[in-house]
Amino acid sequence: MLDDASDRIEQVSVPWPSCMKASMLWHGAMTVGLVADPAHFAWWAGGVATNHLALSAASMLPRSALLGPNITRLSTHARERNQVCLTFDDGPDPFVTPQVLDLLEDAGAYASFFCVGERLERFPQLARRIIELGHTIENHTQTHSHRFAFRGTQGLLTEIKNAQISAWNVTGTHPSFFRAPAGMRNPWLQPVLAHLGLRLVSWTRRGFDTVQVKPEPVFNRLAHNLAGGDILLLHDGHGARMRSAQPVILQVLPALLARLDALSLRSVALNTAFDESPS
Repeated sequence: MLDDASDRIEQVSVPWPSCMKASMLWHGAMTVGLVADPAHFAWWAGGVATNHLALSAASMLPRSALLGPNITRLSTHARERNQVCLTFDDGPDPFVTPQVLDLLEDAGAYASFFCVGERLERFPQLARRIIELGHTIENHTQTHSHRFAFRGTQGLLTEIKNAQISAWNVTGTHPSFFRAPAGMRNPWLQPVLAHLGLRLVSWTRRGFDTVQVKPEPVFNRLAHNLAGGDILLLHDGHGARMRSAQPVILQVLPALLARLDALSLRSVALNTAFDESPS
């Protein structure tokens, strides 16, 4: 499927989220009402506008499942095993990612890296090191475009499929999970993910380490009520830096790993967390 450049989402049948089915029914009802009773145009048009506003609001809620399945916590099996998952977005970065990998290795921790496809191609040796150390590389689009959530079906398909191809070409692995840039998406995303066999993952909590220049608030957000089953969002790319120019994540991660150890929690990659076989 990934090697066929002419592959189009219209060629396959995929399930639409329930809210999209309801939205289409509502839109159809408003259209029928307009045709049957054009004198109340304002009322029918208002109904259509309300429908579009509701979909727009859902697209700006990264942890919402209104637009389709969305993993915000690990499986019950993972929780029972006291597992959490550290996830790192926007890399790989030639300065930050190697230090993150060293910290994880020293702690015996594993993680999932939601990588940008073109950065995998730019830093292939670093990408391969992520895999060699037992972590997983997941899909974070090919270019990390800020216009991602405004693209149609074919635009989404191109961005996500190209990232799958980049991951395969560089590491010989296929990502199983997807995270949208900034978590923003639109109603057309779920059919594309279903077509490519990917599962959408957001997070249980995030530290806002792309904007917060002080490590303490980032750590506190991530560590508050930390428990088995949590998915934590950090960034090894595009992260904020302190006044000393040191990336915030490199100050937060050692303390976070120590907290996990104190709580007897084990960080694993997403594929391990969703493996239901006995440990």
